[in-house]
Amino acid sequence: MSVSIRDAHNSPQDLHWIEAQYAEYLKELSELSANTGVFPALGLFGERREELVARFFADDASHPLIILKNNRPVGFALVSRPARLQPARCDFRMAEFFITTQERRLGVGREAAQLIFKRFAGRWEISEFLSNKPAVTFWRSTVSDFSGGRYREEISQGEVRQSFRSDEARTTPR
Repeated sequence: MSVSIRDAHNSPQDLHWIEAQYAEYLKELSELSANTGVFPALGLFGERREELVARFFADDASHPLIILKNNRPVGFALVSRPARLQPARCDFRMAEFFITTQERRLGVGREAAQLIFKRFAGRWEISEFLSNKPAVTFWRSTVSDFSGGRYREEISQGEVRQSFRSDEARTTPR
């Protein structure tokens, strides 16, 4: 199995692929956070998938990525930098991360996350809803493995937040 990441391009092909996956991503989040109201049921406020995905490419502090397995798209990630006017607790945040259902539990997500951490050196922060047990388990394990157990975790206001450092930049982010 060969896992890789590449920059997503603001092209019809990449936009369409991410939009198609984003529907499933939002559906899962809305089901996992049914009682929080953070991710309302799809369609409740009209279909905004295109607008949400367009933001990936509109913000110069965002790095949309396509996750590939054997050169075939199987997921996406959005790495973001904190807002410039806020005190920076981190250099990078994993704003979005999704692996298609059929590719889960095969090591694809873990390998892709590690490639992303190696690409973007600096202080990282990842947060997930406490109610999203699969995500909490995945990120705790992945961050612990990558950092050799050298990370900090906070639980506050229904979120779990892992903070760690990556010193392994392999390429320069765009």
